[in-house]
Amino acid sequence: MEDNRNPQPTKASVCAIRKVTFTLFDRESVLRNVCTGCDTTKSSSFFKKPSFKMPNSNRLATHAGSWYTDSGAELNRQLNGWLNDADLTFGPARAIIAPHAGYRYCGACGAWAYRQISPAVVKRVFILGPSHHVRLSRCALSAVQYCNTPLYNLKVDQQINQQLESTGHFKWMDQKTDEDEHSIEMHLPYVAKVMEDYKDQFTIVPVMVGSITNEWEETYGKIFAPYLADPQNLFVISSDFCHWGQRFRYTYYEEGSGPIYKWIETLDKMGMDLIETLKADSFSEYLRKYNNTICGRHPIGVLMQAVEELKRRGHRMSFKFLKYDQSNQCCDKKDSSVSYASGSLIFE
Repeated sequence: MEDNRNPQPTKASVCAIRKVTFTLFDRESVLRNVCTGCDTTKSSSFFKKPSFKMPNSNRLATHAGSWYTDSGAELNRQLNGWLNDADLTFGPARAIIAPHAGYRYCGACGAWAYRQISPAVVKRVFILGPSHHVRLSRCALSAVQYCNTPLYNLKVDQQINQQLESTGHFKWMDQKTDEDEHSIEMHLPYVAKVMEDYKDQFTIVPVMVGSITNEWEETYGKIFAPYLADPQNLFVISSDFCHWGQRFRYTYYEEGSGPIYKWIETLDKMGMDLIETLKADSFSEYLRKYNNTICGRHPIGVLMQAVEELKRRGHRMSFKFLKYDQSNQCCDKKDSSVSYASGSLIFE
């Protein structure tokens, strides 16, 4: 993700194409850091069971005032504008994929996913986001009671947390780890806005998804499948798409593909097309082939595995991407950009 506080994006219509090479890298290390430019990560020792029986704390909106405005009135105006500009074309959504960059970059794109939600039926919102700051080989739950936003505070569902913990496959975030991570927080204002007429009638379930294997994606998919089948539940999958440029250690480009930014779009849309098929193995193979730096690849994988499980039980679902954007149009290997995509899953 770009620096979301003092960015200087540019739009170029004509680009001189130069040869760009594919930089080999430790993909999981890069994916932990791409949205912040961090060079180090903390160990998973930050994930532990809370020392208290019932949480009594609030998660602060630590990215308000930098990645998005901390003014409730201004935030409400911005979200209203973006939602009004988006069309309701593929709803009601049971799950959405939406970006987690600073709102000046992806606020308008994210609205296309949130516009597909029917808030009147939603009683619980699961938010699955990747870990950018700590090493985590499983999934982790939030130990707080409320998540603050400049609009109003969102209640964390303690009963569902207990159910998930009882599977033995979930760890716990301490509050600092929780507040350092932006992938979940960036969705909280949008959830609050869309659900504002029902603010006292729903809860949230924040889940940090680590760098898990395909086998663990399948395990978590089976755990979440019954919740996804419930029409009163909504799943928010937090992910940006390609992080391209030397700062992200990813400069893959196929010669003859036109301007770099067009190649990036082609690369992203190959992955998006596979997500729309709802075939988890095909998406995994695409990631192995191209190493595309989709930072929410594991939350997406968990969703796709949950869908696969429900298809085996006879459910019919469809997914469609509705909006795509880039933070910058790359024309040279010295440029960088992050891609954003928003889509909706419906039950037929």
